[in-house]
Amino acid sequence: MRLLTFFFFAYLAIHVSGAEVSFNGLEQARAERVRRLTAADGWLTLIGLHWLSLGENTVGSASDNTLRLAAGPTHFACVNLGLDGQVTVRLVDEVVATIQGQTERTGELSYGTAQPTIVASGTVSFFVIKRGDKIGLRVKDSAATPRREFAGLDYFPVDASWRIEAQWVAFTEPRQVPITNKLGQTAPALVPGKAVFKREGLTYELLPIDEGPGEPLFFVISDETSDKETYAAARFLYVERPREGKIVLDFNRAENPPCAFTPFATCPLPPPENRLAVRIAVGEKNYRGAH
Repeated sequence: MRLLTFFFFAYLAIHVSGAEVSFNGLEQARAERVRRLTAADGWLTLIGLHWLSLGENTVGSASDNTLRLAAGPTHFACVNLGLDGQVTVRLVDEVVATIQGQTERTGELSYGTAQPTIVASGTVSFFVIKRGDKIGLRVKDSAATPRREFAGLDYFPVDASWRIEAQWVAFTEPRQVPITNKLGQTAPALVPGKAVFKREGLTYELLPIDEGPGEPLFFVISDETSDKETYAAARFLYVERPREGKIVLDFNRAENPPCAFTPFATCPLPPPENRLAVRIAVGEKNYRGAH
């Protein structure tokens, strides 16, 4: 059944206005994107983002909780935020739940890493995130309606001319560029250089975020399709690191940020340099099942 579901969603993903997707592994990449989106812990499962107050926060779906969840046990847990930023949890006595897969009833909730501590009961789980000076609980439900009713992804026709070999201009020292997120918070991001290319006689420059060794460079962009045919805030483009002074920008791989699928994501917005005055009519269109 799971295999059939995967191929069903993969089929839904390939809506390209009659064009067949067979360009540099694009079909496989798009099928993998659908798999990640529709996974039991994917972006479509987000049902809440709740900011913690100092001290004890009661968590559950009942109205008398400090943090009221959209689903899950009526009284789930007590989460304590200390002055030092430490977060601990105590499960309510009668609830059937785990902390990082274990049956302990109390524990510290680590965060700020690729694998934060997960507290789960049934289909609902939560973990801690930090955004600027805010610390909160990100809540997921594998049975969430957006996951169950995923509408598939739509794409512009593939256009090989938008697979561009750009010049890579490395900065002598990586720069700290301010990036603002959907919450209105601004923080510096490491930018190692810029991609420079020409299109119809005009020169464009894009700044990528370096997310660490072994990771692709990450471009947050907008263009003249934004808020019309594509998601208003931005699209994302992940690119292999430059080689011999060149970097390949395949805009056919431009994709929606998580914020296009859920109001509970905190996506980065494009820096001014990445807001392009050109229509990039390739890649992923706005999500037709938008929240």
